[in-house]
Amino acid sequence: MADRIPLRPVRSAAAADRKRAAYYSAAGPGAVRPTRYQLEDESAHLDEMPLMMSEEGFENDESDYHSLPRARIMQRTHGLEWFVCGGWKFLCTSCCDWLINVCQRKRELRARTVWLGHPEKCEEKHPRNSIKNQKYNVFTFIPGVLYEQFKFFLNLYFLVVSCSQFVPALKIGYLYTYWAPLGFVLAVTITREAIDEFRRCQRDKEVNSQLYSKLTVRGKVQVKSSDIQVGDLIIVEKNQRVPSDMVFLRTSEKAGSCFIRTDQLDGETDWKLKVAVSCTQRLPALGDLFSINAYVHAQKPLLDIHSFEGTFTRVGLLDLELNQLTKALFLALVALSVVMVTLQGFVGPWYRNLFRFLLLFSYIIPISLRVNLDMGKAAYGWLIMADGSIPGTVVRTSTIPEELGRLVYLLTDKTGTLTQNEMVFKRLHLGTVSYGMDTMDEIQSHVRDSCSQLHSQATTSTPPRKAQSSAPKVRKSVSSRVHEAVKAIALCHNVTPVYEPRAGGTGEAEHAEVDQDFSDENRTYQAASPDEVALVQWTESVGLTLVNRDLTSMQLRTPSGQILTYSVLQTFPFTSESKRMGVIVRDESTAEITFYMKGADVAMSTIVQYNDWLEEECGNMAREGLRTLVVAKRTLTEEQYQDFESRHTQARLSVHDRALKVAAVLESLERDMQLLCVTGVEDRLQEHVRPTLETLRNAGIKIWMLTGDKLETATCIAKSSHLVSRTQDIHVFKPVTSRGEAHLELNAFRRKHDCALVISGDSLEVCLRYYEHELVELACQCPAVVCCRCSPTQKARIVKLLRQHTHRRTCAIGDGGNDVSMIQAADCGIGIEGKEGKAASLAADFSIQRFEHVGRLLVVHGRSSYKRSAALGQFVMHRGLVISTMQAVFSSIFYFASVPLYQGFLMVGYATVYTMFPVFSLVLDQDVKPEMAMLYPELYKDLTKGRSLSFKTFLIWVLISVYQGGILMYGALVLFESEFVHVVAISFTALVLTELLMVALTVRTWHWLMVVAEFLSLGCYVASLAFLNAYFDVAFITTMTFLWKVSAITVVSCLPLYVLKYLTRKLSPPSYSKLTS
Repeated sequence: MADRIPLRPVRSAAAADRKRAAYYSAAGPGAVRPTRYQLEDESAHLDEMPLMMSEEGFENDESDYHSLPRARIMQRTHGLEWFVCGGWKFLCTSCCDWLINVCQRKRELRARTVWLGHPEKCEEKHPRNSIKNQKYNVFTFIPGVLYEQFKFFLNLYFLVVSCSQFVPALKIGYLYTYWAPLGFVLAVTITREAIDEFRRCQRDKEVNSQLYSKLTVRGKVQVKSSDIQVGDLIIVEKNQRVPSDMVFLRTSEKAGSCFIRTDQLDGETDWKLKVAVSCTQRLPALGDLFSINAYVHAQKPLLDIHSFEGTFTRVGLLDLELNQLTKALFLALVALSVVMVTLQGFVGPWYRNLFRFLLLFSYIIPISLRVNLDMGKAAYGWLIMADGSIPGTVVRTSTIPEELGRLVYLLTDKTGTLTQNEMVFKRLHLGTVSYGMDTMDEIQSHVRDSCSQLHSQATTSTPPRKAQSSAPKVRKSVSSRVHEAVKAIALCHNVTPVYEPRAGGTGEAEHAEVDQDFSDENRTYQAASPDEVALVQWTESVGLTLVNRDLTSMQLRTPSGQILTYSVLQTFPFTSESKRMGVIVRDESTAEITFYMKGADVAMSTIVQYNDWLEEECGNMAREGLRTLVVAKRTLTEEQYQDFESRHTQARLSVHDRALKVAAVLESLERDMQLLCVTGVEDRLQEHVRPTLETLRNAGIKIWMLTGDKLETATCIAKSSHLVSRTQDIHVFKPVTSRGEAHLELNAFRRKHDCALVISGDSLEVCLRYYEHELVELACQCPAVVCCRCSPTQKARIVKLLRQHTHRRTCAIGDGGNDVSMIQAADCGIGIEGKEGKAASLAADFSIQRFEHVGRLLVVHGRSSYKRSAALGQFVMHRGLVISTMQAVFSSIFYFASVPLYQGFLMVGYATVYTMFPVFSLVLDQDVKPEMAMLYPELYKDLTKGRSLSFKTFLIWVLISVYQGGILMYGALVLFESEFVHVVAISFTALVLTELLMVALTVRTWHWLMVVAEFLSLGCYVASLAFLNAYFDVAFITTMTFLWKVSAITVVSCLPLYVLKYLTRKLSPPSYSKLTS
């Protein structure tokens, strides 16, 4: 946030130059840094009201270091000798460094002068006011996609192999057998990235095309959000998003106040009161903003929590694991080639033979692996979006759907994610009697009776007398006690009733009152806390309505229509330190002065008179998930208030220890207060939050709640949502400010076992500074963690720490702009489209409508996507290993000749039309039904251990491939009689049949498309036999001899595996088979 920025009307050019020069000269190294922005009502400095200016698009330059020139040790040579001995390298390095510095040089940050309504006067060019989630532009798309693909060892290897076929001595087949598969892989990848990029562009265009009213000299004009420039005067209507960092100059409200929400910054949907700059608010009309000829001089931009910058490119864990396996396959490929050359005796140009063997066995690393996985991920995304049980779900990143099946930590926001941020009044407790939702009519009756009784007394009573300082000794009736409690709740708050202008109103301040409609239907309440609004709405429902409020007075309406007017003498706002707020009011009808206070039970228990029920009832409400407030009052005489006011004013004017002195004066009033009631308010949870969290816990996922809300509120929601079970203890981490305090508190926490942790952002920052590893280690052992008062930067840092220290997969879920950094820092980000806009949804990998959808997204789709990709990837490797094993057997029998077994279309067809469809149909396979996966979320736990894709399962597939490849090749060599072409026909046909049968062996649940794929591939192969005259003897493949030889080899290669699978499932069945049976 920018520091103090004065608004300066221009009086003369010379004066402006002098002021600007003075400002720059004062900003030297010894200048005092201005204080942080605070909103104060100081009439003496109305023309220098602190403002905020845009910081978007800038970065701090603290990391912009300059390295010292290297010392020259040796004597520098000259001329050609210098150039040959290394000068060329020095020149190239210098040129590259210069280009890098030019391209990556950070913009120098400096103070700015912004003229109101005159963007053309800006001294420097500012970035556009546009949102961009795209990864590439027109020029970087192709290079960027190619880099992302060839940084994987698998694709880089095949690029080298394909290029080697341009060398005649290394050519072992047709060019299209290598370049066609590689080109197909790249085409699929580029198409997928282009579609994703186009969708991102469309989403950005939708946001950037939102229209706003821009004020010009000629009047209002409509401009797009992306076309707003620094210095423009923008009119923001009610319920319209603020399009950028803006200075609040003017409002239609006469007092210059406006309620705004900062949910895109800190996630809080509460309304916050802001006041316009006084000098611009006092102008008669909007057009006069151009006549004052003013500018804002802003300090250079600084990083703060409101700035988010950067694009993240994610790669799934499965891709990284498969990349490791391909490297292992490459080592096996090199070893096999070296063995072949060694057995050959290193005769002739052995290095050329080595490279030819590398090309012959290149199918050990299947190029179709990437394209199958990418197409599978696209299929998973389509299945997720087509699931009717989670409508509205959008897959925005199609590269990591299987990451949903490997999650260990789920980090969630609170407001708008777990809760609806809608407060509902649930309970009123007076000590001897308690009222719930089903007895609210009794409260209405008590309020109505008490108000009518007081009204009748007021019409016949004597003139007002001085208020008594002590409460009456007689026991009050239930009606009067209820009325006092409701009146205290209706007065002790910071809520303001707001009335909508009539249709066709001008909206200008001078016409605001004429255009107001003061009916009940047109009234809404705005406050800094939804709790406050819920309480005032409840008092309205029981008969005591807040109809008007300004800085000095409040008006209440009784059930009979009588208006009660109260003067607001003092207001003491809520702070996180005091945990309470208060107000001193004077009843205009009786002149009675009353000090009302409400706050948390821990703060109020020492302030109110002795009682034996407060602690117990507050505990009962908290266990029900209600947010409790204790309400009390104290009646003051005129002399007592005058004495307090003088001491309070004197403390506020104190130069030293002002806050302590003010608190001490206020504390003199906070004594022996009369306890009126305890209220219970519920923050309504999202639908089905409790069962969803229970499902995720049973799935072995640890849930952390990161919120910017208060500690008490966060703890209450953790209990009500069952994030923390009722039987679990909660350890509230005490506030720490030093290393010693953090050390003691960590030791105290270490002695706790199986308890949830609640820690504030300030304490978290201190602990991470000194004991980062210890804190993360202890927190990871907790069943649940709640971090309150967290900034967006802290949320992202917690996610990164979990990834670094645990090396487990993390998922972040949120619904506001303040959650974007957390979502992008996690391995998998989920955004919810809610009241806080679409910022989180657009920046996330997956977008859902409600929190309850995350259960099915992870337990069903995440689990199935991971298991399908693991099976698909290993089967594609098996397909390449089988044919490479056959090539190795063939070469070893024929004197280690580097001659290909299959050439031309046979190699291309084997990886495409003959086996592609059945293999790819594995993306439809499932071990259990979705309903069963939701009923038994414990099945998800096995996935986090990575057992579906590991070196163990990989070695099993390698052994299967070696066995089948050896059987197929040796069988064909043993059974052929006369011509070598018969070996090719027998072995290749048996190979295709074996692959089709192996797909059937791998499938756990048949889908009708799988059956179609099997018969379609078999039909394609049989039909193509008539056109493969160059490879097969057509007369031989139509004989019974060919058929029985192929059948015998196929049975020997597959039958033992079927038997082994049957015995394994009988003797050691997997966990899911027990459920399906």
